Amino acid sequence: MKGASFRTATLGDVSMMLDWAATEGWNPGHDDAEAFYSADPEGFFIAEVQNKPVAAISVVNHSDTYAFLGLYLCLPEFRGQGIGFSLWNHALDHAGDRTVGLDGVPAQEANYAKSGFKLASRTARWTGRLSIDDTHFTLAGPNEFAELARMDRAATGVHRDHFLKTWIENGPTRKTIVMNDSDGITGFATARLCREGCKIGPIIAANTDDAFRLAGQAAAAVKESYVTIDIPDEAAPFAQALRQNGLSQNFGTARMFRGNAPVAGTDLKAVATLELG
Repeated sequence: MKGASFRTATLGDVSMMLDWAATEGWNPGHDDAEAFYSADPEGFFIAEVQNKPVAAISVVNHSDTYAFLGLYLCLPEFRGQGIGFSLWNHALDHAGDRTVGLDGVPAQEANYAKSGFKLASRTARWTGRLSIDDTHFTLAGPNEFAELARMDRAATGVHRDHFLKTWIENGPTRKTIVMNDSDGITGFATARLCREGCKIGPIIAANTDDAFRLAGQAAAAVKESYVTIDIPDEAAPFAQALRQNGLSQNFGTARMFRGNAPVAGTDLKAVATLELG
């Protein structure tokens, strides 16, 4: 659009983007701005009109071969003017020839397809209260990162160590718990406090029972029973377990890729975030 200019966002801009997202009902985490920005400080973009930010998007380069698009937002009074789509194309240049993933609302699938994105799977959002009586959880330690990153790569098919390093780090509003047996770590889950309740993801587990237990332990770690969990279709038995325990599905997205889709494993029971994958 004539009169719109684009620039790379600052950390402060990313915080603003998440405030916009909260207005849209996305319920971001309290510390998401820092975690998102650290994944790729060059991967967040703002459109301005007369020096006023009016639209935003992220295209985060996780590795030399993979990027993820999210936080695609435009202020209501500037929609329908071509600003968002122009910013979309500007931001996608940041990915180069990488495969790019996104989680989009199904109603926009046709529009995303025009930019070369193809449907790979779907993700369902589940919300409700979990029992957090089981407080016998084990927090992940800094020496366990290499193993957790290996498990994440096997489960997602994506190398995203830089993002994961910050995402799973324990802090006041974010906890990562691990499950062990005699052979070592068998699964892990991260919970983060949000503006409403907490979100849990990723959940990496060998089976549904372990995933459900990890979810309860992660919620206990942040002392919040109202949870949001984004579950890929491939983990339908875990979704059914949540349904049986009173949670309900209230939202869904289409996981789409431009380029070759990653080959995910069977242990991914919940995605980390719809914004960064």
